[in-house]
Amino acid sequence: MRKIIVLSFITLDGVMQAPGGPEEDTSGGFTYGGWTVPYFDEFLGKLMAEQMSRPFDLLLGRKTYEIFAAYWPNHNEEGESLNKATKYVASRSTLQLEWSNSILLKDDVVEEIRKLKEQKGPDLQVHGSGNFIQTLLKHSLVDEFWLKIFPLTLGTGKRLFAEGSIPATFALNNLESSPNGVIVASYKRAGDFKTGSF
Repeated sequence: MRKIIVLSFITLDGVMQAPGGPEEDTSGGFTYGGWTVPYFDEFLGKLMAEQMSRPFDLLLGRKTYEIFAAYWPNHNEEGESLNKATKYVASRSTLQLEWSNSILLKDDVVEEIRKLKEQKGPDLQVHGSGNFIQTLLKHSLVDEFWLKIFPLTLGTGKRLFAEGSIPATFALNNLESSPNGVIVASYKRAGDFKTGSF
């Protein structure tokens, strides 16, 4: 069974919008794009290279697909693994899939994703795709989170855990921190949510 792994850069207050640049995603009047840049160092570069070096396919929302498709085909030296991966794209609207190895998920997207998980193949990595992640969370489809938590708050912007989350538990799989204070934590699904009392 294939796992769905969400890789996300987030702030302490959970914002994930436009980590890489000012023009990446300005929806909702967001003006803080590029907030990861001052913290990016050799440690994070090496970590990202390691995470991208294992076999994977991509599961993306429309907006992230369009951003990636406009950039990565022209930067194959650093994005070879992204360009080689099969890209499964969830979109409610018609979309031109010009990036190589791209497949549009049609009809019932949740059912299509469940089928993908049952197939043989590499794990499915989700990058960006803030709106789409809410659908994955709502249907308990996320198996792991690979988070980079940056030591800042923004107060506004799209959040990783927004409208789609339902109660679930995860176990800490790995924990590191960068010299610039970025916490790198991976979590894997651990079962059903439980409550208790003291």
